[in-house]
Amino acid sequence: MKKERVNKILTKMTEENISQAIISDPTSIFYLSGLMLHPGERLFCLLLDSTGEHKLFVNALFPIEQDLGIEKIIFTDTDDSVEVLANHLKNKATIGIDKVFPARFLLPLINNLQENKFTDISIIVDKIRMIKDKDEIEAMRTASRLNDKACQLVINSISKEKSELDVVKYLLAIHESLGVDGVSFDPIIGYGANGANPHGEPGERYLKDGDAIIIDMGGVKNNYCSDMTRTVFWKTPSEKAKEVFNIVLEAQKRAVSIVKPGVRFCDIDAACRDYITEKGYGEFFTHRTGHHIGLECHEYGDISSINETKCEPGMIFSIEPGIYLPGEFGVRIEDLVLVTEDGYENLNSLNKELVIIGE
Repeated sequence: MKKERVNKILTKMTEENISQAIISDPTSIFYLSGLMLHPGERLFCLLLDSTGEHKLFVNALFPIEQDLGIEKIIFTDTDDSVEVLANHLKNKATIGIDKVFPARFLLPLINNLQENKFTDISIIVDKIRMIKDKDEIEAMRTASRLNDKACQLVINSISKEKSELDVVKYLLAIHESLGVDGVSFDPIIGYGANGANPHGEPGERYLKDGDAIIIDMGGVKNNYCSDMTRTVFWKTPSEKAKEVFNIVLEAQKRAVSIVKPGVRFCDIDAACRDYITEKGYGEFFTHRTGHHIGLECHEYGDISSINETKCEPGMIFSIEPGIYLPGEFGVRIEDLVLVTEDGYENLNSLNKELVIIGE
């Protein structure tokens, strides 16, 4: 067990008078124990106890040789797994439940323990996971360095003979060649008008002269995620396209430059959103400015106009403003930023200035 991380949760549990907490998110279980397991439809959870008597509940289908330093409660497919769990919960107590605990387990559990109070404990776990420790930060640096290399190779590979899907296939091969463990999300390669959809799906589209090309990609290395976006142009972009690109680039740089402890997320959002609005494209910046990232590509917390949470050292999040002109093109530029003790560190070093390929 990762005692320091667990103890942070136990401290918050004590403050909120929560006796036990059921952690069922496999990613959070890994964060707290070092065990990564995806159980499918079967019950799998870590029971944290304010007394320190923690337990892991797991089906016999998944033998665990790893010594986690806690008791393992093993059940089979013919056992009532909810009843097994209920037998280890305190009576007339407040039990924390995380946001991914399936209703098919939670509802019978509530029926079995009607004198207990159940409360969502996700915010406690999520806020602790927001602050990365030294090992996590180094893992994130490594993942982003690999993603930088992969993205440059992808850009170098683009040609008129390759469809969006062809580029995606090459991207996956590049990740494998670099030792990346897998993608952190489905890659987005958007030519021309398809890039005007922030989450456009790659298809059998081929390049036309002047097309903007959005490349949004990320990988997983040692369980930690990377995520970045670059926009490049094929041959001769229009003056309008270059103008929009430079607006997005300046907006992104403005937002990155103000990151430091104590700065509110809404102010980071405003740094780029206000500039894009000033330039006449505010209605075409249709999403939040960023999201937190770590073991998952999208973790708790966002960089948006309504989030007044302040930056703290160890937080890592994306800054990715965009302008999307329906039927024409889209531009998005994204870096991952680490909040340091006195400012920020950009985890991405790949060039984000105007790039024209195919000339």
